[in-house]
Amino acid sequence: MCRLAAITSKDYISPMEPIFALETMKEGHDGSGLGLTLKDLGGEFLKLKKYPVLSGICSKDGKKTLDDFMKRQGFTLKHEWRPKIRPVRGIVAKDHYFARAYDYPASFRNKPMAEKEDLLMNARLSLRKLGESDQSIFAFSFYPDVITLKEVGDPLETAEFFGLDKDTLSARIVLAQGRQNTNYAIYLYACHPFFIQGYCSMTNGENTAFVPIREFLSGRGCPGYMGYNSDSEVFTHILHYSVRQLGFPLHYYKDVITPLKAAEIDKRPDGDAIRMIKQSLRPLCIDGPNMVIGFTPDGTCFMVQDSKKLRPGVVGGVKGRYALMAEECGVDRAVSKRDRSKDIFPMKYDMVIISPQAQEVKVWNQLHG
Repeated sequence: MCRLAAITSKDYISPMEPIFALETMKEGHDGSGLGLTLKDLGGEFLKLKKYPVLSGICSKDGKKTLDDFMKRQGFTLKHEWRPKIRPVRGIVAKDHYFARAYDYPASFRNKPMAEKEDLLMNARLSLRKLGESDQSIFAFSFYPDVITLKEVGDPLETAEFFGLDKDTLSARIVLAQGRQNTNYAIYLYACHPFFIQGYCSMTNGENTAFVPIREFLSGRGCPGYMGYNSDSEVFTHILHYSVRQLGFPLHYYKDVITPLKAAEIDKRPDGDAIRMIKQSLRPLCIDGPNMVIGFTPDGTCFMVQDSKKLRPGVVGGVKGRYALMAEECGVDRAVSKRDRSKDIFPMKYDMVIISPQAQEVKVWNQLHG
């Protein structure tokens, strides 16, 4: 199994905080990789929030390819963060790790955000295609106020490799995953979290319904629904499809991935809508076991289980700081001073939703609507 650690906060936090929480859950992951996604950035990115940030890895040749591509597309580099690499035994350093803030091409600066999002997604996909055959470029995310880091290695050792314990990099939301390599070869595009146009998720479990979900999404006409080096990437794409593309409220994500039985739908005040969702989006039903943690563009965070409820998950904290973890010991590390009697262990009908800057936590129950 994987182990997941996420913190949402009104204050800026170091990415080391969820990584230390991962360390307390070390028996649950194999140390084969670390994935980090930071949202609502502080530190040196605090005054760059309107600019999209390209996160990735490249070789020396890949850097030239990347620079040439971005110049041709009309992007102007505003700021670059590069980790201060400290050699760690067992981690093979790549040539360049980066998070680069760019200004939009002049023709896009006054375009609606939706058009900018499509531009950024297509640029990231083009860079991925340019570098994937020889692994000269990895492009993990390209979006305002978001950074993604990934590397193979023990999570804590990888954080030390990146120098994150000495860095000023910070954010109000940080998702971290210690990867348990089970179904696929170790490959950075298979490492959680996954990101598309402001939507992000990571998963603990095995998606046994992967193939029909992938086939359905691949036919939706969105170029971002691709890759699928991990069977868990579809959870991010279902979130994006449900909320951004179809315009559903966030809690309907739960109805899409774990549809109710007919008798249960009849008791919902919005039963007609739920019945239609179940009929039209049946291929997106998951068949776990899965526990999913994610966030949306406005900074809302959530945790949801599949109907089998065979993967651990707990949410706990105080106003202004909540932890979403695979295990309770992770919450203890992240928010030690809290009322533990208020910890939430979402069951198969529940979706825990935390408002931006961790101001309020709610449990939405699927039976009651």
